Amino acid sequence: MSAHSDAPAATVPRYARFSRRFRGIMLDWMIAMVIIFGAVALASVVQNDNFSRVLGVLVIAGLLLYEPVLVSFTGSTLGHYFTNLRVVDERSGGNVSFLKACARVAIKSVLGLYSFVILAATRRNQAVHDLLTKSTVQIRDMTKASPGQYVSERNDPADTNLPPRWRRVAVICVYIVLIFVVIGLIAIGLMSDACVRNASNCSAIERIFNTAAGVLVLLLIALAIGRGWKGRLYGARKAR
Repeated sequence: MSAHSDAPAATVPRYARFSRRFRGIMLDWMIAMVIIFGAVALASVVQNDNFSRVLGVLVIAGLLLYEPVLVSFTGSTLGHYFTNLRVVDERSGGNVSFLKACARVAIKSVLGLYSFVILAATRRNQAVHDLLTKSTVQIRDMTKASPGQYVSERNDPADTNLPPRWRRVAVICVYIVLIFVVIGLIAIGLMSDACVRNASNCSAIERIFNTAAGVLVLLLIALAIGRGWKGRLYGARKAR
């Protein structure tokens, strides 16, 4: 049984799926692009160096503080809000602190989409930046959500048929290394020497291939983590 199984349905936390969270990220990205292009257009109209420098500093500061300030004070960025999401502190059940919000942004910026590959292996659909800051991303208003937008807290029973956690983690890491090695070797074999030596020398087709390879790596890593944690990978399989 879930830890929340006896609670009223309206009060049970529902954790956002990756598709919902990605939509919120894209909305925030579009807002950032509008601000940047708007500032560039304004600076080009005014044509004053001092004004442009001040405006540039304000825009950079605003973009850096955008998520930490909004998440810590309101529980969501505009992207979160318009996709019916909010960031919740696991310990207090309220908004995360400003420092935690800053840490979330920093970790997410470093890891990028790789932060999300562990979602399926966590009880509360958490990314790496969620786990490290003890936070979750939940549905803000359940009356406006559809079942495909969220998951409930996953059960984590003591299954004696599963291999030990350390073994599952070790096998998952081996698979991740193999994914990088295999995809990397395929990429090197298919791309020109000039592209391999310098990415700026890649043709349009090679750039498309690089992008597709990056997406494939993300999907394969997510699959390896999800299946490995459930004991479905060779080397750490669940006993029948």
